[in-house]
Amino acid sequence: MTTDTAALMDRRLLGLEQEGVDVVIIGAGINGAGLFRDLCEQGLSCLIVEKSDYGAGTSAAPSRLIHGGLKYLETGEFGLVAQSTRERNLLLKNAPHCVEPLETFIPIFSWLRGIPAALRTLAGSKSAPRSRGAVLIKIGLSMYDFYGAKFRVMPRHRMISRRKALADMPHLTPKIAAGGFYHDAKISRPERLVYELVQDGLAAQPLSAAINRASLVRSEDGKLTFSREGGGPVSVRPRLVVNAAGPWIDQVNAALGENSRLIGGTKGSHIILDHPELVASLKGRMIYFEADDGRILLVYDYLGRAMVGSTDIKADDPDNVRCEEEEIDYFLASLDALLPGLKVTRDHIVYAYSGIRPLPASDAANVGLISRDHSAPWLEPRAGRSFPVVSLVGGKWTTFRGFAEEVADAVLARLGATRRRSTETLPIGGGKDFPQDAAARRRWCETAARETGASTERAGELLARYGTTARAILAAEGPSAPRLPDSRSYSLPELVWVACQEHVLHLSDIVFRRTTLAVRGDLTGADLAALADVVGDALGWDDDRRSREAVAVRDDLARNHRRTVVLPASLTPADRTA
Repeated sequence: MTTDTAALMDRRLLGLEQEGVDVVIIGAGINGAGLFRDLCEQGLSCLIVEKSDYGAGTSAAPSRLIHGGLKYLETGEFGLVAQSTRERNLLLKNAPHCVEPLETFIPIFSWLRGIPAALRTLAGSKSAPRSRGAVLIKIGLSMYDFYGAKFRVMPRHRMISRRKALADMPHLTPKIAAGGFYHDAKISRPERLVYELVQDGLAAQPLSAAINRASLVRSEDGKLTFSREGGGPVSVRPRLVVNAAGPWIDQVNAALGENSRLIGGTKGSHIILDHPELVASLKGRMIYFEADDGRILLVYDYLGRAMVGSTDIKADDPDNVRCEEEEIDYFLASLDALLPGLKVTRDHIVYAYSGIRPLPASDAANVGLISRDHSAPWLEPRAGRSFPVVSLVGGKWTTFRGFAEEVADAVLARLGATRRRSTETLPIGGGKDFPQDAAARRRWCETAARETGASTERAGELLARYGTTARAILAAEGPSAPRLPDSRSYSLPELVWVACQEHVLHLSDIVFRRTTLAVRGDLTGADLAALADVVGDALGWDDDRRSREAVAVRDDLARNHRRTVVLPASLTPADRTA
C-alpha cells in the first residue's frame, strides 16, 4: 500500500477511534465483505478487520461456482435453493465482469434408481441418495427451473439420449443411459470480488475504514484493540460487533470472552489441470457427476484450465489444510471412470488448493447431509462487554448478498436505523457500467483504446479481467507496456497499479488474490522475481524485503499448492531457502 493510500486510511481510523463506530466486522471473507458494503450503503460507520488479506481464507477456496444448489433439493432445503438461484441470477447482472453462465451436463447411468432413497432422505434418513436415475434427475431439474424463475437470465433444462450425449462428448464413458443439461454460473476471480465489495463500502461511506493484516489483541470495557502490520494499534468502541471469521468464528468469540461451538467445518479440495484435450472436450461446459461412492464431483473449463473438485471431509483446523495425496487419487480415479478416453495424471496438475467450509456444528455421520444454509446467532451484551455480537455461521458463496441483507436489517433494527437502499440491483466493483453485449463491449474497448493509446485487444483483455476498472489501469499502463517475462498477459505497470491502489501489503496478496497468476499455474520464478522488483520499487521495499517476499510466495506455492517455482539465486540467500 502506498504512503498516500495508507495515510488516507489512517485518517479514517483516527476518526473512528475518536468518534466511535457503529459496527465492527471481524473477518473480511465474502460474508463479512458483503455485510460491510450493505451497512456502509445504509449510512452506518463500519470498521472491517481481516487478520490476513481480504478474501484469503475460505473465500479463496471455493469450487468457483455461483450455483443454485441443485443437490440441496434432495435434502429438502428448498428455501436455500430458491435463494441461491435468485442470488445467482442477480450476480450474473451485478458482477458480469467475473460471473458468467455455465452450461452443465449431468451424465445419468440409470432410469429409475434413487427414487426410494431420495424419499427416505427427504423424510430425514441419515444416508444420502446414490445412483440418481433419469426420472429423479428430470424431477430435480424441473424443480430447479421453477426455483430459478425469478430474474431468470439462462435457458431451462433439457434431457438428451445416450446416443446424442456420446456423439457430442465421445470421451464420456459408454455406461451412461442418458444425460441432462441445465445452467448455473461460474466466477473467474472470487478473491477480487471480495476486495471490490470492501472498496465499494469504503466509497459509499467516508466514515468507514478497512484494515487487513490486523488481529484482535484485547477486548475489555466495551473497547476492542487491534494490532496491525505496518501501523500502530487501533482501539475503537463499537455499538455492535459482527463475527464473520468463517471457520475461525469460535476462536474469535473466545477472544471476545465467549465460549461457543458454532462451527463444524468440512474440508474441500480442488486441483487445476493443464490438459488442453480435456478442456477442449468439455466445450465450455461443466460435467457434474457421481463418483463411485455416490459423492458429487465436477470438472469444468476454468480460464483455460480444467477445474476438478471437490472433496467433503470433516476437518477443524483451517490454518493447516491442503489437498492431500489420497484426495488426488480420488479425483484421478473418478475422472478415469467418467472419461476413459482421456488420460489424466499427476503431471497435468499445475495447482491445488483446499479450504474449510464453515458449516454449522453437527454430529452428522454423513457430512454431505450437513446443512449449507446460514444463520446468525446473537450474543447479548453482558458485564465487561457492552455491545452485542452476531456470528455469521455457514452460508455459501452464492448467497452472500442475501445473507448480508438479512443480517444488515437485523443490525439496523438493533441500532434504531432504517434501510436507505437495496443492494439487489447494485453493481459490484468493475461490474458498474459494464457493457452488456458483444457490440457494447466492442464499443467500450474502442473508446478506451482511443483514450489511453492501448490496442483494442488489450482493452478487451483488461475489461474481462477487471471490468470497467480496466480504464484506469489502461491509462496507467500506456501503450507498449513491459510484461512479465513468462506470464505475458500481465504488464508491469498493471501490477504496480494493483499494488498501489488495492491495499496490497505483501507480494502474496497480488499473486494469490488480486490476480490469477497462481491459480492458473502460470507463475514462474522469473515472473516472481520481476514482480518482486517492480512492486518493491513501488512500495519502497529494500533488497532484503524483496527477497523475503519472493521466497514466502515460492514456499507457499510448494507447501500448499503443489507448485514449484525456481527463483534466481540473487533472491534466495542461503539462510532463507527452505
